[in-house]
Amino acid sequence: MIKPPGPFELIIILVIVIIIFGVGRLPEIGGAVGKAIREFRTSQAEPVKKSDAAQEASRDEEKA
Repeated sequence: MIKPPGPFELIIILVIVIIIFGVGRLPEIGGAVGKAIREFRTSQAEPVKKSDAAQEASRDEEKA
């Protein structure tokens, strides 16, 4: 199994990103990555909310 990168590997990745994109674009890239992570988390949470609502509706129908 692949183990996650350690601190040294993360520093190397950061240096490579700085070399490729430059220091000026780092905030822009960080914002885009943060937005993508937020959207991913919300999209993962939505199906759970929908399934919870469906379960509640089926329980209400069973009671009636």
